[in-house]
Amino acid sequence: MKTTGSTIIPSVRYRDAHAGVDWLVRVFGFEKQAVYEGPEGRVMHAQLTYGNGMLMLGSTGGETTYDAHSVQPDEIGNRETAGLCLIVEDCEAIYARAKAAGAEFVVELHSPEYGGKAFNCKDSEGHIWWVGSYNPWAGEKD
Repeated sequence: MKTTGSTIIPSVRYRDAHAGVDWLVRVFGFEKQAVYEGPEGRVMHAQLTYGNGMLMLGSTGGETTYDAHSVQPDEIGNRETAGLCLIVEDCEAIYARAKAAGAEFVVELHSPEYGGKAFNCKDSEGHIWWVGSYNPWAGEKD
């Protein structure tokens, strides 16, 4: 197996996956690697990259086994059952773009005791993201 910097790839579902892709590209700076459409323009599978990382996503509402076992945040009290983390170089710039995009902040921009800058916000469909400049791979405070 060819190994890259990321061997665990998170995956999320969006009711409007095209809008979710656009939001993640515009606000967080992801790049579209692939977007595969199915019937009625649904996103069957998309791959977005950020540095060595990747996020896979697709549309909700399919008739798959996976859909029968997953829910959107607004279906469970606007809560999340998993975390999405994005390590960035310029946390303040991404914070400003998220604010301009109308993101709901769970935790405002701050400087955690372990280093860097960070914030938590909800994306266009309520998935909670931790965005920060602290890089656990670097092994040091920045």
